[in-house]
Amino acid sequence: MKHIIGIKKYFTWLFTLIIFCNCTTPKNNIPVVGFADAFEDNTIAQAKQGFLDALKKNGYSEDNNTLKVIYRNAQGDIPKLTLSIKYFISEKVTLMATNPSLSTIAALQNSKDIPVFMMVSPTPQLMNVMDKQGNAPANLFGVAEDLGYIDTSFSLIPKLIRKKDDTITPLRVGMIFNQSEPQSAEALKRIQELAKKLHIDLVSLPVNNSADVQLVTQALLAKHIDAFFANPDNTVFSSFETILKACNDANVPVFTSEAGLVSRGAVAAYGADIYQWGYQAGEQAALFLKNNSTSGMHWEMVKLRKRVYNEAAAKKFGITMPANFEAIK
Repeated sequence: MKHIIGIKKYFTWLFTLIIFCNCTTPKNNIPVVGFADAFEDNTIAQAKQGFLDALKKNGYSEDNNTLKVIYRNAQGDIPKLTLSIKYFISEKVTLMATNPSLSTIAALQNSKDIPVFMMVSPTPQLMNVMDKQGNAPANLFGVAEDLGYIDTSFSLIPKLIRKKDDTITPLRVGMIFNQSEPQSAEALKRIQELAKKLHIDLVSLPVNNSADVQLVTQALLAKHIDAFFANPDNTVFSSFETILKACNDANVPVFTSEAGLVSRGAVAAYGADIYQWGYQAGEQAALFLKNNSTSGMHWEMVKLRKRVYNEAAAKKFGITMPANFEAIK
C-alpha cells in the first residue's frame, strides 16, 4: 500500500511539474499577431487574407507553426473592439494588425508600444491621431490611403450616365455619410467641392449607424437622385447590400471609390485593391518579424489602385465603360 501511495505522489508531482513548465516556458518564441476586425464585411475580409498570405509567403504561418494568430471580430460593437485590443495587450502580442480604421484608432488609443500594422485605413491625419507637433504615433505602421483617388471615382459619374429626363437641370447624386467617422466627414467635404466644379447637385444625408442606413437610403431615393455614390465609410462598407438593393429596386446606379464594392454590385470604381492593400501591410509586418525591429520603418501609402467595373451592373444600367477599366465578373 505504501508503495502505491508513493507512486501516486510521484505522478502527482510529475504532473504538477509539467503543468508549471507549460505555463511558464514560451513555446519556441513563436511571434503572435493580434488581428482585429471592427466588423463583419466581405470587402475588408480580403485585406485580412492578403495580410496573412504575405506573412505566409515570408515564412510566417500557423500551418507550419511559425506564427500564432489571435483573431477577434468586434461585429460593429465599439466596446467589444476595445476589449479585443486590451486582450491583445494582456497577451503581449508581437504586433497588432488592424482592419479597418476603427480598429486602428482603438489600437492606438490603448497602446503606445506594440507595433500597429493598419490596413483599409486613411492617413493618420484623416484619422485625427496626430500629436500636437503633427507627428503620427511612433508605433503606427502598415498601409494607409488619402482621399485623392475619390476625385477620379466621383468624376466618372457625369461621364457615364445621363439624367432620367431631358431637362437641363444638373445631375443629382446622393450619398450618405457617418458624421462620427473623420475620414467620412473629410470625404464629404472633398466631394462637395468637386460636385460644384462638375455642376452636380449633391444630396447628402447623415447616418449614425448601420440600423439607419435603409431608412436614410430610401429618403435619398425619394429625392429623385440619378446616381448614388458610396464613399469610403465603415457604415457604407458594412451595410452595402442594403444600399445596393434599395438603389437597384429604384433603378439608380451605384458608383464608388472602393474596388471591393464593385465586386459586390457597384457599377465602377477607381481605388485600392483591398486584397493587395492587406498584402502590402503584411509584407511590412513580415519585415518587422524578420528584423525584430521597426528601425527605419514607417507607415506607407497604398501602392496599387485599379480601375474596375461590374459587368452585370453596367449591363443593367446600359453603361458602356472606357477601355482602361477592368471587368470584375
